[in-house]
Order: sequence, then structure tokens, then C-alpha cells
Amino acid sequence: MIEPLIANLRARDTVSAREAQLLQSIIVRQRRFATDEDLVTEGSRPPYSTLLLDGIAARYRIVENGKRQITALHIAGDFVDLHAFPLKTMDHGIVALSPCLVAFADHGDLTRISENEPHLTRLLWLLTVIDGAIHREWIVAMGRRSKKSHLAHLFCELFARLKVVGRVSDDSFSFPLTQQELADALGISLVHLNKTLRLLRNENALQWTQRTVTVLNWERLEQIAEFDPGYLNLHVEPR
Repeated sequence: MIEPLIANLRARDTVSAREAQLLQSIIVRQRRFATDEDLVTEGSRPPYSTLLLDGIAARYRIVENGKRQITALHIAGDFVDLHAFPLKTMDHGIVALSPCLVAFADHGDLTRISENEPHLTRLLWLLTVIDGAIHREWIVAMGRRSKKSHLAHLFCELFARLKVVGRVSDDSFSFPLTQQELADALGISLVHLNKTLRLLRNENALQWTQRTVTVLNWERLEQIAEFDPGYLNLHVEPR
């Protein structure tokens, strides 16, 4: 059931069969969410952490003028709110951008892991550290990259992350976001998004049709994005 999480962790360190079973044992229930339904609401104090098993979700904030800023995209294998375990109160919402299947891990069980399983605790901590690294890359991209480089970088990142959890096939992956949602994630207008998508298509780097993204030329897309996957820590070493 939690294979995407185990794949996520094993891309970065060894996870024993006992540790995998222990993670499985802390899952108390599953639930399906419809597109546009909040998995977790801003200001809530969830007694559990939410593991995304299938689908795409987003962290977001709504500002005073009613506009939404998406601050992160989550895929299968991500604990979308593990940081709420020590922080207690959510300072943002998490919404399903597609139909999502999630599992819940009780905070009491996470407390017991943190007290008795130092290696597993470090692995879960690593997930939140990588979240932070992704946030930093997004800030750099939004503030200093061209729109073309920014969009290419996001697709490179998603391709790399989705490949780890087995969601890439024939250089393609499901991408059910609307254009408005993608524009919200990039912090640009729909007009600029369409112009930028056209540039990537014209360079034969990538196409997005029928809710599927296909990487046509990885080397070219990587070059446009100036993509270095080091911040994703996709290498196995003792943690």
C-alpha cells in the first residue's frame, strides 16, 4: 500500500524490511479525495500526517485579493504535511489537483518512531529537508529564471520525482492540472504560460497534451532549465 513512500526513501538510503513494515503499521486508514477538495485546511491542527498514495496535490495560500499562490506540488510517495507533526498548526492548505488516494499516519505512532527508531526518524526528517530544498529552488526559479527556464525546470523536477515512484512511462507522465493551476504554481499569467509552453514545443523539448506531459528531448529540456537534480538528493547513502 505504501510502496511509493518506500520507493521515495530507498532512492536515498537503505530501508530494511522491518522498517518498511513498521511504516506500514502506522497507517490507520485511507481516504479518497475528489479534485479541488482540501486534504488539509489552513489553520487546522491535524492529529495525523497525510501520505499521498496516488494523484497530485498542492500546498497553497490565498491572499487578500482572493488570488491563490501554489507553493508546492506533491506526488505519490510524499508526506504532504509531515511538518505539521512538530509544528501542530497548518499555516497553509493542501488541495487535490486530481482525484487523490491518501493514507493517514497517527501522530502518536510517529512520536513512538521518533523515540525508538533513530534511523527511520532521520529518513522521515530527510523528507521534510528535501521539501525545504525544493522550496528554495522554486524561490530561485520564480525570482531569477526566465519564464521558459522556470517552466522547464518545474517539468524536469516533476519528471525526476515521478520517475522514482514509477509514474513515468515512455518519457511521459500524467499531468492533470489545468492551465490556471500551472500558472498559479509559476506565479505568471495564463497568457505568459501559453507563450512559454509554445516556446518549449517549438524547441522540440516537451509537449503537454490531453493531460499528459511528454519529454521529447531530455538533454534540451535540462539545458533550458539549467537543471541540476542535486537538491533532490536522489542518491543512496547512509543517513
